[in-house]
Amino acid sequence: MWDLIILAAGFILLIIGANYLVDNASALASKFGIPNLVIGLTIVAFGTSSPELVVSIISSIQGNSGIAIGNVVGSNIFNILAIMGISAVIFPLAVKSTTTWIEIPLCLLSALLVLILAHSGPVDNAGYSLISTTDGYILLVMFLAFAFYNYHLSKTGDITDEIKVREQSTRRSVLMIITGLALLIGGGRLVVLSSVNIAIEIGVPERLIGLTIVATGTSLPELVTSIVAALKGNTDIAIGNIVGSNIFNVFLILGISAVVNPVLLVPGTSTDLLVNVFASLLLFVFIFTGKGRQIERWEGLVFITAYLVYIALILF
Repeated sequence: MWDLIILAAGFILLIIGANYLVDNASALASKFGIPNLVIGLTIVAFGTSSPELVVSIISSIQGNSGIAIGNVVGSNIFNILAIMGISAVIFPLAVKSTTTWIEIPLCLLSALLVLILAHSGPVDNAGYSLISTTDGYILLVMFLAFAFYNYHLSKTGDITDEIKVREQSTRRSVLMIITGLALLIGGGRLVVLSSVNIAIEIGVPERLIGLTIVATGTSLPELVTSIVAALKGNTDIAIGNIVGSNIFNVFLILGISAVVNPVLLVPGTSTDLLVNVFASLLLFVFIFTGKGRQIERWEGLVFITAYLVYIALILF
């Protein structure tokens, strides 16, 4: 019970910290006329992915590979199948051309790349595959390419789009960003500590805790951000947030985690990586089915059903 209380407290700190980071970073970005799509793919995606970043890095440093890889892969699966599914049910998500032909294929590429790297590299003494330090650098190079693409998009995108942000001084925004980062680090430490203890107490693999409790908890910012955007009909933010977060999770978060400490693929991880590829591929296919280039309500229901089936399989 005490570990569950600590876990809940850690999630609360993560959510508050991510909220501070997103709001104030978006406020700074809007002053420079950065378009909605770019804010969704970078600042909002980075801010809402910051819980995953902190938890995975701390897990990697402490050698808890099951939580590190389960958090990233589980969050990506949850983002597409659960969050995008719920968002599409609320409001059909129209997809822009750049998102269709660049961001979503890049999301699929990230899923395929981590699957390939995980099964083409070295193995540990027990015969388990590793995402090595070299693999981590490869992922970080891909992240730099993605960052360069977003820089190019910020220069050529539609700057007439607007995003509602709080009017405040630059100094206050910077201070609140620092506060948000401090809360993220503190919350991340609590989540990792309590998750490991819970896994030991109930006798389940860390991977399972990472895929379910931790992945869902660290994805709460994405869930809230995308649902609010869908309710407002702002599909740029709703889709950009999810796709951008998945790319960040693999290229940046998993990349840094592997550089810090090679990530061990515990038993069952290969299946999770395949499901991650399936979710990304299904997203790409659904853009071209139905009416126009959008994710419709029935497709959202398919996403949600697929996620429930996946969770049922890994639990039972």
